[in-house]
Amino acid sequence: MNELVSIITPSYNTAKFIGKTIESVQAQTYQNWEMIIVDDCSTDNTDDVVTGYMNDKRIKYIKNVKNSGAAVSRNKALREAKGKWIAFLDSDDLWSREKLEKQISFMKKNGYFFSYTNYEEIDEKDYSLGVKVTGPKKVSKQRMYNYCYPGCLTVMYDVEHIGLVQIKDIKKNNDYAMWLEVCKKADCRLLDEYLGKYRKRTGSISRHGIKTMIVWHYKLWHEAEGKNLIVSFWYTGRNLIFGFLKKKKYVKR
Repeated sequence: MNELVSIITPSYNTAKFIGKTIESVQAQTYQNWEMIIVDDCSTDNTDDVVTGYMNDKRIKYIKNVKNSGAAVSRNKALREAKGKWIAFLDSDDLWSREKLEKQISFMKKNGYFFSYTNYEEIDEKDYSLGVKVTGPKKVSKQRMYNYCYPGCLTVMYDVEHIGLVQIKDIKKNNDYAMWLEVCKKADCRLLDEYLGKYRKRTGSISRHGIKTMIVWHYKLWHEAEGKNLIVSFWYTGRNLIFGFLKKKKYVKR
């Protein structure tokens, strides 16, 4: 239980939130971690906020030369990671104090290489939205192709088993593109506890209309996964259907 955890955190204009995100990592009961923050040319004072935490040598701060998107930022952070375990936490989300400790213990005890947890939704002022999200106990490759069940802030995998993950430069659904790569090496297992808080912000992907969602899912399959037009539309349709079913079965309000 003393292996290094590399926490992948892309950031862009989250000065209002990133301090609390960092503090939720610093408060972990499992303390052997490195937090790799890659800022994508923020135009607010994100740089000032992060710099205020740089006395903690476990925090590594990298700045992109030009605005490149979350996929490029995550790829860069993954190339810099030194840990056995890779975890993901976006710069406006939060973890509970025992998140790392419980998830590593869960994976080591059961021999799992890829896992996720439940999470709840909060607003921009940290108030609960009364929404709790869970998922299937086991997400196989086929099930992952049906829909992106893991919340990005909850995912962890064993890099010694999975290897270096790098994805195509797509602007949206790039976390999903990563899980599609990882699930080719291992099933994703659910730790059935609420260990993260996902911040629902104005203008987030989940607030966009169905037409926009179709375009983003199509690009995921066509550009990131290299599927032809027909197959890309097939998986896009399945994503929409299983996304509706997920809300019915795995989202509690």
